[in-house]
Amino acid sequence: MSSASPNDDQPLGLTVHTLPQPQDLAGGDRTRAGRWKMLAVLLVCMAPVLASYFTFYVVRPEGRRNFGELITPQRALPDLRGTSLDGKPVDLRDLKDQWLLISVASATCDEQCARHLYFQRQLREGLGKEKERLDWVWLVTDNAPVAEALRPALKDATVIRVSAADLTSWLEPQAGQGLPDHLYLVDPLGKWMMRFPPHLDAQSAVKVRRDLDRLLRASVHWDKAGR
Repeated sequence: MSSASPNDDQPLGLTVHTLPQPQDLAGGDRTRAGRWKMLAVLLVCMAPVLASYFTFYVVRPEGRRNFGELITPQRALPDLRGTSLDGKPVDLRDLKDQWLLISVASATCDEQCARHLYFQRQLREGLGKEKERLDWVWLVTDNAPVAEALRPALKDATVIRVSAADLTSWLEPQAGQGLPDHLYLVDPLGKWMMRFPPHLDAQSAVKVRRDLDRLLRASVHWDKAGR
């Protein structure tokens, strides 16, 4: 008989190296834990934005009403080029990262236009230390010259010439009204989100101010002054 091989008494080899090892399982747990932590950090960062919009758009205490009309769905700043009063090109999308209170009118600026510009300036100044979070914008719909007497009052305004035809692809008045009849509000994300009723007067401007105050308070944790 042949002598037994020295390997005959060895235990059967098992391919245990193909099974998950404890350290491998621990590594997988660490990976999953890391992903959950990353998700948690992301949610924490987004929470103020989500909470502010939920508060303003969804939670409506009894008896509270917005004076302005909420726009649904919201409309993003369009890919439109305009020009400043000194003829420099301006991309409307560069206006984002601020609250924008917008009026629309021709350069001749009739009585309604002048009233809107006055209210825009006064509403911004009335915000006190929060005024740096809002820009007032006049979109001029023709190439006529702006009166020299009006220019000093516009020193803190953003004035851009954009054709009315281009604006109608973005802003929209109420039925039976024209673009110049309203003030429009755009949020810092660049979304047109509110339209104020036509024919504003001093009494209704107070209601506009209340809407602005509520919006600025609701967004204070994520919207900062300046672009």
